[in-house]
Amino acid sequence: MSSIKDRQRAAARARLEKEMAERATAARKRRRNRAVIGSALAVVVIAGVAFVLVNTLKSDEEAGDPTVAAAGTVSCNWTPADESTGGKVKDVGMPPATVPNTGTSTLTFDTNLGKISATIDLAKAPCTGASFKHLAEAKFLDNTKCHRLVNEDTFKVLQCGDPFASGKGYRETDGTGGPGYTMAEENLPTGSAKPYPAGSIAMANTGQPGSTGSQFFICSEDTQLSPNYTLLGTITSGLDIVKDVVKAGDDGAFDASAGGGHPKKELDIKTMTVS
Repeated sequence: MSSIKDRQRAAARARLEKEMAERATAARKRRRNRAVIGSALAVVVIAGVAFVLVNTLKSDEEAGDPTVAAAGTVSCNWTPADESTGGKVKDVGMPPATVPNTGTSTLTFDTNLGKISATIDLAKAPCTGASFKHLAEAKFLDNTKCHRLVNEDTFKVLQCGDPFASGKGYRETDGTGGPGYTMAEENLPTGSAKPYPAGSIAMANTGQPGSTGSQFFICSEDTQLSPNYTLLGTITSGLDIVKDVVKAGDDGAFDASAGGGHPKKELDIKTMTVS
């Protein structure tokens, strides 16, 4: 009897061991299948990410680097103006960061003495030209006056462009105003014989690089100056108006400092347009 029971127990144990072995094998297969599926999913995810990255980069390449200006345009840097230096700021925002650098613009001053027009070559002064367009659209210099005049043998200029130089008479602060930004100088003269010929419109600055704002001077005659001032444009009509104002002389208010003085014959800018 005992031997029969022993055989039955051995057979049961064998079946149990076999069942356990089968279960272990099945579990290993399940784990292996999950691992394979997980790996496959990981590959799919990685492939998907790679696909997205490749296509995104491709799209960026096709669209172009946003920091690189497209053909026919150039990038300009506008530096916030520092009022701590004593200047007055009229904030009208910043011009566009990317501007055209082909073609020309027409700058027109409608003044109390008549119209003065000039051509701006955007291939030579694209950022300064864009700045004037921005200022014109903001009516930045409407109802202002030219605040300084110099009438010397080789230095005959009429200076304008201060948004605060307005109203009746002149003030000590005339000539200290500008926009809420400055820019780098461009289109500097390369010849020494006539760096600023008659009819030139050039940008005033403080003498420091990157200090160009809104103030400018018109040369009524060939003018000798160091080539540190942006050549903005050339008068095409109305230069006779400037000549008459310069010829009328100044009050000597700036003789002790910058030279010249307030124009005796007042030139008021009613409107400035750029087209």
